[in-house]
Amino acid sequence: MSKALTYVVFVAIALGGGLAIGVNNLPGEWYQSLAKPAFNPPDWIFGPVWFALYVLIGIAGARTWLRGHLSIGMLIWAWQMVLNFLWSPFFFGLRMLSASLVVIVLLLGLILAFAVNRWNSDRISALLFVPYAVWVGFATLLNASIVYLN
Repeated sequence: MSKALTYVVFVAIALGGGLAIGVNNLPGEWYQSLAKPAFNPPDWIFGPVWFALYVLIGIAGARTWLRGHLSIGMLIWAWQMVLNFLWSPFFFGLRMLSASLVVIVLLLGLILAFAVNRWNSDRISALLFVPYAVWVGFATLLNASIVYLN
């Protein structure tokens, strides 16, 4: 597979998976009825932020794949995608706020582990995960606040 195609495939996996999970786990009335903290962002911000993050995640995944298919970095990347895609079904689909908090804390840990793992061998991939870590850190605080308030 060519390098360009590798990038296309990884970005498509991240964007396509995120879109499929999002479409099948819409917030709806239940989410609107929850007590939320004052720092809860407007609903319209989530789509554009996740679009940008999934592109960055896909690029980092492609870079990691091209440097070693069976590397620890690739394993961490794959597992963080699994947890990323599990969060919405737990939170919005199953309405399991505490379980989704566990998922997102584990996700944040894997995001940080990926950045640390890639730092010396592929600093660009590590840096591509910084906005992702910041956003998921914020989302973790938001999830924890919603658990506390409800």
